[in-house]
Amino acid sequence: MSDTTPRGLTRLAFGGDYNPEQWPESVWQEDVRLMREAGVTMVSVGIFSWALLEPAPGEYDFGWLDRVIGLLHENGIRVDLGTPTVVPPAWFYRAHPEALPVTAEGVRYEFGSRGAICHSNADYRAAAANITTRLAERYGDHPALALWHVHNEYGVPVSACYCDSCAAHFRRWLTDAYGTVDAVNEAWGTAFWGQHYTDLAQINPPRATPTVGNPGQALDYKRFVDATIRENFRAERDILHRLSPGVPVTTNFMTALSQCDSMDYWAWGREVDLVTNDHYLITDGRRTHVNLAMAADLTRSVAAGAPWLLLEHSTSGVNWQPRNPAKAPGQMARNSLAHVARGSDGAMFFQWRQSRRGAEKFHSAMLPHGGTGTRVWREVVELGASFDSLAQVKGARTQADAAVLWDWESWWAQNLQWRPSEDHDPRERADAFYEALYDRHLTVDFAHPESDLSAYPLVVVPALYLMTEAAGNNLKEYVENGGTLVVSYFSGIVDEHDAVHEGAYPGPLRDVLGLTVEEFSPLLQDQRVRLTGPDGLEPTGDVWTEFVAPRGAETVWTYADGLTAGHPAVTRHRSGEGTAWYVSTRLDAHGLDALLGRAAEDARIAPRADLPRDVEVVRRTGESGTFLFAINHTATDAKVPLETHGTELLTGERAAGRLAVPAGAVRVVRLDG
Repeated sequence: MSDTTPRGLTRLAFGGDYNPEQWPESVWQEDVRLMREAGVTMVSVGIFSWALLEPAPGEYDFGWLDRVIGLLHENGIRVDLGTPTVVPPAWFYRAHPEALPVTAEGVRYEFGSRGAICHSNADYRAAAANITTRLAERYGDHPALALWHVHNEYGVPVSACYCDSCAAHFRRWLTDAYGTVDAVNEAWGTAFWGQHYTDLAQINPPRATPTVGNPGQALDYKRFVDATIRENFRAERDILHRLSPGVPVTTNFMTALSQCDSMDYWAWGREVDLVTNDHYLITDGRRTHVNLAMAADLTRSVAAGAPWLLLEHSTSGVNWQPRNPAKAPGQMARNSLAHVARGSDGAMFFQWRQSRRGAEKFHSAMLPHGGTGTRVWREVVELGASFDSLAQVKGARTQADAAVLWDWESWWAQNLQWRPSEDHDPRERADAFYEALYDRHLTVDFAHPESDLSAYPLVVVPALYLMTEAAGNNLKEYVENGGTLVVSYFSGIVDEHDAVHEGAYPGPLRDVLGLTVEEFSPLLQDQRVRLTGPDGLEPTGDVWTEFVAPRGAETVWTYADGLTAGHPAVTRHRSGEGTAWYVSTRLDAHGLDALLGRAAEDARIAPRADLPRDVEVVRRTGESGTFLFAINHTATDAKVPLETHGTELLTGERAAGRLAVPAGAVRVVRLDG
């Protein structure tokens, strides 16, 4: 088993993707000089270099990479070395055009971008294993090597291929998963629409059909695609473990729900030695720092609470969105330190030096086109000094207050066609519930529905359309043992095969919630309903309503109008030692906050009214102490209460009572004791 932290890296990771092959060697000396000036501790190298390392089949040129790694080593900079298998060379595709992926409509992609790979293709697998072996044999014991970086952003920009090779591979996967064609027929419900198979050889990928295809088949194909890609990662990982023992192996995830939806990161987190993530702000007008916090919490959760590493983010604007604004002064540091607060042992960027050519030449970098006279460069140098001051945070674990349940397989199933309303979006519900918890200053872990939840006083279920019986029993046991559960609508509806659970909705949640749902009643676009309750609060709901029949649950809020007028909208049920809440509509922000406030009271979570909105406070605890991160995302100076004295690490000042956090600034206090 390899280590789980970058070898030889005693401080927080600070640096970025380094692509020296884009520049003449005369620039390399300047690069490392400036890296030292900026406080860079590690860079990622070689990720897109297959065509240069193997310019022709079986012909290798490692000389330039030898010189780059040697130069970095001489200057005390650790290396995260990539296997370049995300970008097979042009000569490879000329020899093996069938390795290019095919769409569901039968269109084969062309060479000229990145990530255009059929992961079932045997020639690709062999070539990837070969270049990985060559790299491991040459650099596996190099003193600069800190980390192996397999591939790049699996699942982006394309994950699924629908070619004949994938069809044959899918049939083998189905044989392993089900054994017989009869078991497949049963799981997929092929009696519907006469889709019955008599031989596995009759089954193809879910290619384009005249109308909606079989949802069970589509869901299994998503599982197959994810498993196939993960199989390729494991093949490279195992080569690296064998030839480079003791050096951790990772691949950069994209856990943010805004960035990748095709990988089951619960499964992926178990395969890497160190969980790493790439995160980019989505400039859709929302509070981008909330999406950042959510992605960081989700990444830490995929890492089972252990420290992880932010392997890519941006110093300023990106170039691939419709509009790409620059980051405000100080925002780069806030973004970086927010990831560190939530468990990352560093912050790295794409990329070191801004490219002059290619598709990402307008993507910001640590060293911009404008050079060292720019604001971005000055902020990079300042951030590097800050990271040096925070070295003792390395290895500490972030403390959470509550859990949000999330399951990528449920997301896949929910997003298949022909659901009761296209306006119900599980990602939107996850975002909304997370934001409401964030605004209550609660730090969140994400958890799989079948995982141990006993450590959390409050568990929230924003959207779990697909729920196994095991998950339902897990939640029932959690509540009976004293937990507080909040469940949102259209959860617990189908099993792992997208078959509706027998009996009334919501299947395995009926008993713990103390109710049944007799019928869904989705709302029309822009239609809203009012809710009323004894507390005088009158929130509104949209998108969804239901005819809820209490079976032991008490009604907290009632629909005041609409088709469901007079029926329960929000319920509360005592079960064993705990409490389960159910909300059957998409509450407005005010109503959602009130709901979670009531649930937090049940969970005995004290309100944190003394913290301003958009000032986040997060703790990391480890052998070297407890560290309180206070991050002010507002334009106003703030005060954060401290329960004990401490030392502010970025300024060296003593802190007590109420910690002053200037507008847009970050403070990190090592608490005494």
